[in-house]
Amino acid sequence: MAIGEGEPLERIAAALARGEVLGLLPEEARRRLARTGAPVDLIPGELLCQAGDPGDAVYVILDGELEVRRLSAAGRELRLVALGPGALAGEMAVLDGGARSADIVASRRAHLWRVPRQALLEALEAEPRALLALVAELSRRLRAVNAALEARSTLDLGGRLAGLLMAEQTGRGLVPLSQGELARRLGASREKVNRKLREWSASGWVETTPAGLRILGETRLRALSAGPWSA
Repeated sequence: MAIGEGEPLERIAAALARGEVLGLLPEEARRRLARTGAPVDLIPGELLCQAGDPGDAVYVILDGELEVRRLSAAGRELRLVALGPGALAGEMAVLDGGARSADIVASRRAHLWRVPRQALLEALEAEPRALLALVAELSRRLRAVNAALEARSTLDLGGRLAGLLMAEQTGRGLVPLSQGELARRLGASREKVNRKLREWSASGWVETTPAGLRILGETRLRALSAGPWSA
């Protein structure tokens, strides 16, 4: 549930407690972060910050989703990682005091809590477990980014599309993303993605439904996402 500016700080502190990093802080430390912070609301596609901006705050995602993006050398937008409720956004620049290294955009309507840099640093200095958890989270994200970049260099469009479908499917095998959104996340043209999906539909691997794309040939698609194949 989104938290508004006029709602009790106890609810904000409770929301911070659900995060893997800030949840390790003592209750009073979370209350201080709630008192020093401020709400930020974004609509889908709205920019939170961009590469080169000062790292003056960290953002706690209370509701919604953010994407971290960069431009490739060819000028194409690369989606590095998606962040959901409980995650921190913009923490790298806060830790080292440098500029933002990537753009952060709302992929869905998002409600955030902005915590000033100094307030976060003081809280982390007082609780080493939370600092170590943040370092571990940064390591996981770096591994995920490296894996995504490796996939772009070693897998063709079919392999990357298959991997994306596997990652985004729900429990019923549905992928609630439009073909345009799939193309954007892959950094590919919509025409090429549509062509590949038509091929897979003819082969009985996927089908288009009113609720989204349904995966029928999961074994085939997982095999495609595991190594280089012909597009």
